[in-house]
This record gives sequence, structure tokens and C-alpha cells, in this order.
Amino acid sequence: MKYLLPLMLNPWNRGLMIIKLMKTSISIFSFALILFASGCVISEYGAKTKDTLMKGTHYIGEKSKSIYTSGKQSLGFEKKKQISVKPMTVSKSNFGKLPDGTEISKYTLSNANGMRVGILDYGGTVKEIYAPDRNGKFSNVSLGFSSLEDYLDKSPYFGCITGRYANRIAKGKFNLDGKEFQLAVNNGSNHLHGGDKGFDKYLWKTKVLETDTGIEFSRTSPDGEEGYPGSLKCKVTYILNNENELVIEYEATTNKPTVINLTNHTYFNLAGEGAETILDHDLLLPGSQFVATDETNIPTAIQSVVGTPFDFRKYARIGKRIEMDHEQLKFGKGYDHTWLVGPEKNEEGLSHAATLRHQGSGRVMKIFTDQPGIQFYSGNYLDGTLIGHGGKPYALRSGMCLETQVFPDSPNRQGQDGWKSCILLPNQVYTHKTIHRFSAE
Repeated sequence: MKYLLPLMLNPWNRGLMIIKLMKTSISIFSFALILFASGCVISEYGAKTKDTLMKGTHYIGEKSKSIYTSGKQSLGFEKKKQISVKPMTVSKSNFGKLPDGTEISKYTLSNANGMRVGILDYGGTVKEIYAPDRNGKFSNVSLGFSSLEDYLDKSPYFGCITGRYANRIAKGKFNLDGKEFQLAVNNGSNHLHGGDKGFDKYLWKTKVLETDTGIEFSRTSPDGEEGYPGSLKCKVTYILNNENELVIEYEATTNKPTVINLTNHTYFNLAGEGAETILDHDLLLPGSQFVATDETNIPTAIQSVVGTPFDFRKYARIGKRIEMDHEQLKFGKGYDHTWLVGPEKNEEGLSHAATLRHQGSGRVMKIFTDQPGIQFYSGNYLDGTLIGHGGKPYALRSGMCLETQVFPDSPNRQGQDGWKSCILLPNQVYTHKTIHRFSAE
């Protein structure tokens, strides 16, 4: 044994010995099979052995193969197989020019599963989201245009960063530190989505992230822009991960007290962009309360959803109750209201705000957020005049929005019970995180 030990310690000799042993094992195994196949009479013990050999592929075959392969690899005769994994990538392409000649780019985030998200630096706009159905077929589930010109001239906030204050402010006015500020009135008698030239109509600076598959968009809204006080430095980050989650993170600081409410305004149709309706989608909104409004969509009270067509605490078909004779549905021309997000939070500090599913395709989108509300807009002003990516018109309620945010008209509800503050001070950092998780069932 003392003479064999040095030979066994040598990797080359050890590998050769393993191969010889394997050859011997294979020969014995082959001989046993010949005996059994020839119909020889064997004892009960032999029958059990035969049964083990014939049925138990792991007894000699798989174990021997593993050792045999390991020996060949140690000798350099065979290379280990490499597992192929699709890369997560960020690519950039041209998407036209502004009237002044400035080039607009589209950034495409792709994950290892084949999911991809296209985002423009104009407005930080989500142009497309390709998600798989239950059969693995990818379709774009985000409404939008195929040309920059349409975004410039026609867009009803498709996919954009909405700010400085998303949603409505009554009569475009609010008081802050004893001073009244007058904003643009661009939605009837009210201010909507940041004014005449909100965040959706600006070119944002971009930076590709070094660690995650994502893009950071940034811009500074100067003091007085659209009537808002304070110079507001903003950045919005889009990340696509291998859990098929589109993560949106917002951050902002100011040099003066101001109001802020940033969100993303993507229109979804899980049947695929260009499908005729979202009324066949099922929606779950865990919140037990919603923000009731007047006929101009300005909040009047926080009300219970119980016994109303606003109760989505269990899955409900969107089209089932949207035409009911209910005052709030008349005011919104359908659903255009904010639901309160429940207080239960996951390990990331986010609450489940909504789940949307389409039974025909199997696609599901779950939304998690740290915001107090989620605005469900059922595409009540789409009228078939806009032609989308795929060349099809966007008919009434062929897309819908689920926008995480604070409540409408919060600047005029400061300090009221149940209303989260929208005031940002110079020593504070505004943050907002929302996750859109796509799957199929």
C-alpha cells in the first residue's frame, strides 16, 4: 500500500486508474446482461441482483459515468459544459429629432428571459413593454406611437414621467408658507399633470446604470417653471430585472419649499397594444376606500368602496359595472379615481396596490408601491383618432392607467386627516418606488 500511495496521489495516475476501473465495471455489467438475456437459471439472490441491474440505472451506469467523466476532465481529455445564459442588456437607438434638430434616443432594456422595455429620453417615456403570455409569446402591452412627431403633437401622456405635480390641482392654485401660487389651468378649470409644459415635454439627461439593467433620467426644473416654486432636481430610474419586474424609482430635492407628485402614465392593455378593449381585463385593488370627486374630478371626500362599483377587493371584470348609474362613474366618464393603498408592507417597505390580469393571454401585472394611492383611469377619452405602434386605432377604453401617487389636489388639503403631505422642503429628499411585476398563468 505504501508503494501505491504516491501513485494514487498523482492526479495523472489517479485519473488513469479511475478510467481502468470504469472499463472493468462496464465489462462486468455487460457480462451480467448477457447472462440474464440468455435465459440462464439463477437463484433468488441472483434474480434480485438482475432486477437491480436492469432497473437501477443509478447503481452502476450514472454513478460510473459521473466518475468516469470526472476522471477525463481531471486529465484534460474533456471540458466541462458551459451553461448558456442570455445577457441582460441596454441598447440605444435613434428615435428622430426635435424641431430644433436635437436627437431623441430610445433605450431598450432586455433581460435574460426575453422581456424588453423601450424608453425614450423625451419625457422619460415608456414606449413599449414586451411581456410573455402563457405560451411564451411576447407582445407589446403598452400603448404608444411609432414616431416622435406623434408624441410631440398628439400624446395623451402615453408612458411619460408626469410632474411636477401629477393629477389635478383645483383652479390651479395653492398656498404655501402664506403665499399663493397660480399655476396653468389646462384641464377645464383645473391644473393637470404639471401644466402646459410638464415633465413629459422635456428632454431628460440619461445615464446607463453600471450595476443593474437600467437607465437613470435626470433634469432640473427651474424655480418658477409652470408657476411652481423652487428649483427641483429630479432623477427617475427604470430597472428591468430577471424576475420580469420593471422597477421605477423617483428622487428629488429642492432649494425652496414646493409641492411634488411624480408618477408614470403608461397605458396598459395586457391583450396586446392595439387590442380593442380593456373591459375584458380583471382588476384587483385591495384598498377599501377611494377618493370621491366632484364633476371636475377634484376630491370631495374619502369614501368606502363597499356596496359600490368601486369595490375591487376581489377580482372583478372592468366592464361589468363601468356603465352603472352611479354619480362617480358619471363624473369620471368611467373610472378616473384614486384608491387608497393598504398599510400592509412587504420586506421592501412596499404595499400591494393592484393586480391586473387578462384571461385570454394569461398575462398578469402586479403593482407594488410606497405611495398612499393608485389612480385607475379606464381610458375614457380615447376615441379612435390616435393610431398606435401597430397601425391600429386606439378606441374608447382600449388602454388603462394605474398610476401610483399621492391624492389629487393634495396641495390644498395640507394637514387634513388621511391626506399624505405633498410638501417638499429644502432639507428633505423626495423618494417614490413602484414595481410592475409581469407574469403569466
